[in-house]
Amino acid sequence: MTPRIARALRSTRAPRLSRGRRAGLRGFALTLAAAALAVPFATVPAEAADSAPRTGFETSNGARWTGQPEEQEFLAAVDRASDRVAIQRIGTTKQGRPLQLVRIGAHRPAAHTMLLICSQHGDEPSGREACLSTVRDLAFARDRATGTFLSRTNVLVLPTANPDGRAANTRGNADGVDINRDHIALRTVEGRATAAVIRDQRPDMIYDLHEYGATPPYYDKDLFVLWPRNLNVHDGVHDASQTLSDRYVRPVAERSGYSSGVYGIWTDPVTGDPIKQTAGDGQERILRNASGIKHAVGLLIESRVDALSDAEKADRALNQRRRVESQQAALDGLFTFDAEQRGRIEAATGASRAAGSADRGPVRLGGADNDPAGPDEIIQDPPCGYRLTAAQHAEVGDELALHGITSRPDGDGAYVPLRQSARNLVPLLLDERATYHLTNGQAVTAC
Repeated sequence: MTPRIARALRSTRAPRLSRGRRAGLRGFALTLAAAALAVPFATVPAEAADSAPRTGFETSNGARWTGQPEEQEFLAAVDRASDRVAIQRIGTTKQGRPLQLVRIGAHRPAAHTMLLICSQHGDEPSGREACLSTVRDLAFARDRATGTFLSRTNVLVLPTANPDGRAANTRGNADGVDINRDHIALRTVEGRATAAVIRDQRPDMIYDLHEYGATPPYYDKDLFVLWPRNLNVHDGVHDASQTLSDRYVRPVAERSGYSSGVYGIWTDPVTGDPIKQTAGDGQERILRNASGIKHAVGLLIESRVDALSDAEKADRALNQRRRVESQQAALDGLFTFDAEQRGRIEAATGASRAAGSADRGPVRLGGADNDPAGPDEIIQDPPCGYRLTAAQHAEVGDELALHGITSRPDGDGAYVPLRQSARNLVPLLLDERATYHLTNGQAVTAC
C-alpha cells in the first residue's frame, strides 16, 4: 500500500490530502513520477520500482487504456515475480478471450475474502485500470501493514469481467447482453463465471467498479456510490454496506479532492436535496443487489466519464487519470473499512448466511430500502419450498447450482427447500410472481 494507506490500516483516521498531494504520494509516483498511477494499498520498494510491471495506461501516463494483450503480459509478469499471486482461468468468452481471476494473499479457503469485479461494462475502463494496479501493488508491497493484511485475507480480482466488451468498447458482451443484468438468469458465460466465484469463494465483501455519464447540474459528482437496496438483503449486510459508503468511501474520496453522491439520485444544485431517482433500484438481477442477497457487504462505484474542465477536454490523459484516481480513492475507503470493521463485516455475513437456515420472515419480490414493497410484492408466509418437474429441473438446474441453491430429487423432478443459506434467493428464482424468475415452480406448503 502507499505510505498513506499503510497508515490508514494502523489508524482509525484517514489523512486529509489534496488531489495533487494524493497523486504525489501514490505508489510508483514516488519513483516514476506521473507515469505511475498505482492504486493505494501498497508501498513498492524503491529498489523494485524499475523492475515491477506497469500497465499500458501507466506507461502512457494515462493517454490510453491498457490493451488486452498488455493485460495478459502484465498479469503474467506479476505472477512470475510474486509468490503472493495466483491466476486462474474461470471461463472463456464467446470470442475466445480468457476470464481470469487473480488471487493475492492468504490462499486459504476460510480466510476473510474480498472480491473486486472490474469493467462489467466494456466501455467503462477506469475501474479496470485501478484493479490492475491494485494487483501489482499488493504483489510487490513490502511494508508490514500490507504483509499482515495479506496473511489473513484473500483478495480476489476479476480485472476484466467483460473482455469482449472491453475489446469493442461496448457496454454489453459479444452478444450485446448487459452482464450487470444477468446475475439472476446467468445466461452469459461472464455472469456464470462471476456466480461460480461468489458461490465457491464466499466473499465477505464485493466491490463493483463502473463509470457513468453526468447530467449537470443535477447529477455530476466525481464519484457516485450505492449499497445493495434489495429488501431481501440481511439488515446487518445492508447496514455495513451503507456504513462503507457513508463513513468510509465517500469521506475518503472527498478528502482526496473528489465530490461524491448517492448513485441514481438527482439533487438540487443549490440545496443538495434529492429531486428524483433515475437509477439504483432494488432489482435482484444487478450485481450490487445479488451480492447482498448472497451475503456479501459491498458497493457499486461509479466514476464520472465527462470532462470536468476545459483542460480535461483538451487533454484526454488528464481526464482519464482523474477517472482512475477517483476509483483509487474509493478503494482507499474500502481497504480502510476492512481494516477497521473486519469483525463487523464477518458478523454481518455470518448472520446473513445463518438466517436462511432459520427460515423465517417474508420475502419481498419488489421495492427497495427507499421504496417500500407493496402488499402484492410481499410473500408474507413463504412456502416450505418449490417443486420442479424433471423438465424444469433440466432447464434451470445448472443455474440453481451456480447460485449455490441446494435441491434434492423428488419423484420424477426435484424439490428446492427454502430452509438453506440462500433462502431469500429461492423465491426470486422459482416463484412465478418474481420479476426475473427462471421458471414457475410449484409452491409446497406442507413441510
